[in-house]
Amino acid sequence: MNYYLAKAGLDFFIAFGVVIGGAVLAGIGSVFMLLPPASMMVSTASNLKIWAIVAAVGGSIDPIRVIESNIVDGHLSPVAIQIAYIGTAFLGAHAGTELVKLICKGTV
Repeated sequence: MNYYLAKAGLDFFIAFGVVIGGAVLAGIGSVFMLLPPASMMVSTASNLKIWAIVAAVGGSIDPIRVIESNIVDGHLSPVAIQIAYIGTAFLGAHAGTELVKLICKGTV
């Protein structure tokens, strides 16, 4: 059980970090390109959300394959675990997006 919680925690923070890091670097790049950094950060955070989830859960089709093969075999426990990992990664990506929106709130 401890392994599953640790992996879920890592998935959360990986997705959170992808969104925050991508948004911050987009903001820095927009300064060099003479674009408004706050609006660029918010739009980049929103666009990165799905990719942060994909990166956190493994970056490939493997989690979907695990869900499909275990449903066909009738094993629902691994399916629930994979869905929980995806949900946790979504929460991390969403938290990162909301933090970027909160930071840039007054300037967009």
